[in-house]
Amino acid sequence: MTINSIGHVDPIQPEKKPGRTGNVRESTGSDSINVSSEAVKKAELYQVVELIKAVPEMPPARIAELKQKINDPAYLNDRIINATADKIMESFGL
Repeated sequence: MTINSIGHVDPIQPEKKPGRTGNVRESTGSDSINVSSEAVKKAELYQVVELIKAVPEMPPARIAELKQKINDPAYLNDRIINATADKIMESFGL
């Protein structure tokens, strides 16, 4: 096998010589960005969606059991409501 010449790597684009393409400016201050309130809301929504995706699914039998308990008027009493509220507050670290 004989190789006569090696051409450009990309035959569509001509070979470019290295060098600067524009003027380089010195930084006169610090960089900063501004994020819109809409972008912040979308980022927060994205985080919530990702947290929800990470939660393991609950078996349908357990969901049916909980629905049955909630629909039973004798089940929801002050003791159960207070215990549930306490668990919710603990999960938030309060």
